[in-house]
Amino acid sequence: MRTIWKFLFVLVLILAGTGYVRYFWVFGTGVKSGELNYLVHKGVLFKTYEGKMIQTGIRSQQGSFQSFEFLFSVEDPVIAKELMVNSGSQFNLHYREYLGALPWRGHSAFVVDSIVSMEKVAR
Repeated sequence: MRTIWKFLFVLVLILAGTGYVRYFWVFGTGVKSGELNYLVHKGVLFKTYEGKMIQTGIRSQQGSFQSFEFLFSVEDPVIAKELMVNSGSQFNLHYREYLGALPWRGHSAFVVDSIVSMEKVAR
């Protein structure tokens, strides 16, 4: 009987450690630059802010211009409001990357935690 409790204790520790690494440990941080395409507040049970930024690419050897999308979530409503008000502007956004997404944190493993800089785009 004592062996079973030890096994269960070790199993719970392994599961807790795995869950922590997957959902709470910050895998990476960085800054992405691009034009904010949209930011929406959506969800059925957990309302989260989800956004898309278009990153300008570099010219390839064939001379074509590539564009990359950066899909992200925002936890802080103050940052989300600032992004919504300035949609279409050029942003440098600081983000944290997790190995997995949590429903209350957002749909993306990339979570924007601050705005580094913002510049209005002349049209």
